[in-house]
Amino acid sequence: MKRLMSLWSRLAEESASQCCTSASHDINTVMARVEHEGLSFLTITLPDLGKSAQSWLDQGRVTNHPAFLTERGGSLPRFLGGFFSRVFDRDSGLLLDEPCIDSIRAIRQLTLMFGKILLPCSPARQKRAIQKYIECELEVREFDRSIEERDLLDFEHMSNLLFGDVFSKIDRDIYYGRIIPKHGPGSTADGLTGNSKFRLQHWTTRLEAAGMTAGEHLLPNWSFYSELEEVDFDEPGSETPVKVVLVPKTLKTPRVIAMEPTCMQFMQQGILRSFLEHFYKDDFLVKVIGFDDQIPNQEMARRGSLDQRTATLDLSDASDRVSNQLVRSMFRRYPHLFEAVDATRSRRAVVPGHGVIRLAKYASMGSALCFPVEAMVFTTLIFLGIQRSLNKPLCRKDLHGFSDSVRVYGDDLIVPVDHVTPVVRMLEYFGSRVGTSKSFWTGKFRESCGREYFNGHDVSITRVRQAFPTRQQDVAEVESLVSLVINSI
Repeated sequence: MKRLMSLWSRLAEESASQCCTSASHDINTVMARVEHEGLSFLTITLPDLGKSAQSWLDQGRVTNHPAFLTERGGSLPRFLGGFFSRVFDRDSGLLLDEPCIDSIRAIRQLTLMFGKILLPCSPARQKRAIQKYIECELEVREFDRSIEERDLLDFEHMSNLLFGDVFSKIDRDIYYGRIIPKHGPGSTADGLTGNSKFRLQHWTTRLEAAGMTAGEHLLPNWSFYSELEEVDFDEPGSETPVKVVLVPKTLKTPRVIAMEPTCMQFMQQGILRSFLEHFYKDDFLVKVIGFDDQIPNQEMARRGSLDQRTATLDLSDASDRVSNQLVRSMFRRYPHLFEAVDATRSRRAVVPGHGVIRLAKYASMGSALCFPVEAMVFTTLIFLGIQRSLNKPLCRKDLHGFSDSVRVYGDDLIVPVDHVTPVVRMLEYFGSRVGTSKSFWTGKFRESCGREYFNGHDVSITRVRQAFPTRQQDVAEVESLVSLVINSI
């Protein structure tokens, strides 16, 4: 922790020199609070202030923060007050007409730099993350009970307008047996790793019924037919459930993922391969959805910070809130694709402390289809919101008019400011949760895919991702430190 403190202090001094202010009081404050509050001050309290500062930039004024005192007779926090006074008016707290960009960047760097350091959470925070996963599942079930059929039909119609051509081509690939599966590099629920994944001993009857047979996909050729005697064909009730696990994300909360059974992951990758092949041939979809290039999102966020035409939205627990009922509605008109997607979806999960539960969500992070399916769901909901805002049905030609103002990369969404309120309402009506602390459309601050901008200026920061190494054997920490130094140059 002393090394982290030393880094923070040195950075504060350099930032103060650049911004023509002093950081002596700020350094003393951090040293005192770290001594009493521990590492959580750097990794939780400071990042919370940084998120508030981003909201203040968006809203155009400072509001009180419960963890920091304000200046006597003023509106700004005492902590980092020299920097804040170059961005906001000291008396009124209003954003200055020409705020100091270097000070904005310094405030963000000094508050957010340790916010995503990969450290294990306390058992209490881990337990809370699991409880939140269960609560999210219950909310998805409640959505399934409350959604009306006409809303599902509207969703289905918009989805077909956007993706119908791609879905039809995947449907034909499945019908003609052109799906080519592959194994991913990640861990699996049944513990198979590396080349052992090619010695599958479990398949499911649901995969067989969907035309994705073990004979076609596990055997080099039919002369090896006898090897199928070693494969168990699991009925739905005896399938291996996904395994919910926690991986480090921040000291405040871990990331919850679900490891898929090997046979499911294997066939999910095959459907994904077919989807991407046809997706990249669609001249409209490649403009509004990204899977491997974040730069278009970042550039649109930069432009939005300048002209205020586009908003950047962030979704909380994005994948865990996508209802399987929505996904089934999306694929309903394509029988072979519908059956394949359903057959490669795990229906149950082993959750620590809760045993085996049945899932209402489509899939958690860990499924090869989670990322593309959630992107298609969010894109559909965005255009449903725009359609509601315009109060007229959209056609395919209308959609092209939004190719420069709509962009989806996972749960990072960019939408037109003119339609942002109906879009937010539509997302939340269908079960998503828009993270207000990381969504921006009021002022000149925008954030998407790891880059942040204010009025066209890049105010992105360098984050510390790992604790500093204490010995040469700390490979991950050494790599992270080298990356930190390179990114800081």
